Amino acid sequence: MKKAILLAGFEPFGGETINPALEVARRLDGRCFGSYQVVTRGLPVVRTLCLEVLTAAIRELDPEIIVALGQASGRTEITPERVAINVDDYRIADNAGAQPVDVPVVAGGPVAYWSTLPIKAMTQAMLDAGVPAKVSNSAGTFVCNHLFYGLMHHLAAEGDTRRGGFIHVPYLPEQSAPRSGHPSMALETMVRGMEAALAAI
Repeated sequence: MKKAILLAGFEPFGGETINPALEVARRLDGRCFGSYQVVTRGLPVVRTLCLEVLTAAIRELDPEIIVALGQASGRTEITPERVAINVDDYRIADNAGAQPVDVPVVAGGPVAYWSTLPIKAMTQAMLDAGVPAKVSNSAGTFVCNHLFYGLMHHLAAEGDTRRGGFIHVPYLPEQSAPRSGHPSMALETMVRGMEAALAAI
């Protein structure tokens, strides 16, 4: 029986009708990498609820690896995130209207958690596949960081028996078109990059 890689992508938010994170995840559902098989889930862009959905999927699937994907406007590369920080400070409201300012993700939790994915090897694998990529040192302070921090806190509480982390992807060209000058990346390129990243894991 194949071991599971849980690949989760966020749904659209901020008035968008599409989120490349979810589209990439859907394209990779069922894909096999050695003895691992990808299982995908969509995530609501809602503070606390996103983590509830993700941890429910962890309980259901018992994956060895969890990779969450989010959209980052303005980025030109696929960016594995190095660190999650313990703060929610939303520039815009989430999809349920929540807009916390300077609130901890986990009260009393550590200041930050490192990704436990091999982010440098993943980045190099994507570059070798001809896909723009670089390590990012900031996952922001919106729902993406909330989920990333909450995931790593959950894994630490379990005893760090699984590996997990977060990756941001750029806009799709159809999202960039109405915003003159905003960088984007074709869906097929993102999928190729994530294939290389997952193989590296």
